[in-house]
Amino acid sequence: MTDENTPADLSYEQARDELIATVQKLEAGGTTLEESLTLWERGEELAAVCQRFLDGARAKLDASTETEDD
Repeated sequence: MTDENTPADLSYEQARDELIATVQKLEAGGTTLEESLTLWERGEELAAVCQRFLDGARAKLDASTETEDD
């Protein structure tokens, strides 16, 4: 991979964009099994980062809604 950042160091947008590129590489094919597995693993890490950001945003929205309801 050309990106030197670990997934935890990325912003949501960076992780999402890299995830999109990773999926496109996998869908395009033409990689060895080892390369495909490496891409898959990176994609899983990136997806987890994105999910954490989304979960955090959902929690903030839920907390805000609960505060407004009180």
